[in-house]
Amino acid sequence: MNNKVLYVEEKEIQNELASIRNLMERSSKFISLSGLSGILAGIYALAGAALAYNIIYNHIPVADSESTNNDLSATGLLSGHSFSMLELKLMAIAFVVLVLSIITGIVFSLRKAKRKGQPIWGKTSRSMLFYMATPLFTGGLLILIFIYRGHYSIIAPASLIFYGLSLVGASNFTFNEIKYLGLCDVLLGLVTACVPGYGLLFWAIGFGVLHIVYGSVMYFKYDR
Repeated sequence: MNNKVLYVEEKEIQNELASIRNLMERSSKFISLSGLSGILAGIYALAGAALAYNIIYNHIPVADSESTNNDLSATGLLSGHSFSMLELKLMAIAFVVLVLSIITGIVFSLRKAKRKGQPIWGKTSRSMLFYMATPLFTGGLLILIFIYRGHYSIIAPASLIFYGLSLVGASNFTFNEIKYLGLCDVLLGLVTACVPGYGLLFWAIGFGVLHIVYGSVMYFKYDR
């Protein structure tokens, strides 16, 4: 009889500890990130990369087609009279992809937060945004400087590396899986810097394929 009472008490203590751990995690981690928003962000990136690829090759004369093999780093193909227009088009595509991804992330996070009863804006979410925004803004400004100075081949690797660093920083305040996505993007950015001529391809893999894989894992693990 005493053993049975002890077993019941032990189970109750374990349940209470599990509840305490759950409450601590909810208060210290932002758990409203949606896997579906990651999947859609990857789809937006792939669509943007495909559109950019089509625009680039439509602007390159046939006689210059061999030069495209030397630098596919998003805007590394800019040359001649079409420079300004092509640059603006590619920047517009990147801006649209970014805005769509942000809006999608906010909408799905709001829905998930409401479903889980977690406030969307608090100390944890503010800390996550700070550690994510710092490398993003730094990298964005650096990329703009390089664009201004005409070093277009740096755009793809720099964007992947700084984005990956922002995810690693934000991972301390949300799901641990986002850290591995960030590390993959950093490594992919370093590889991109070592293999000139395939920047657009690696950019599509980093922001498109990896996001879809990450979003799928997050959806089946946390969203269902």
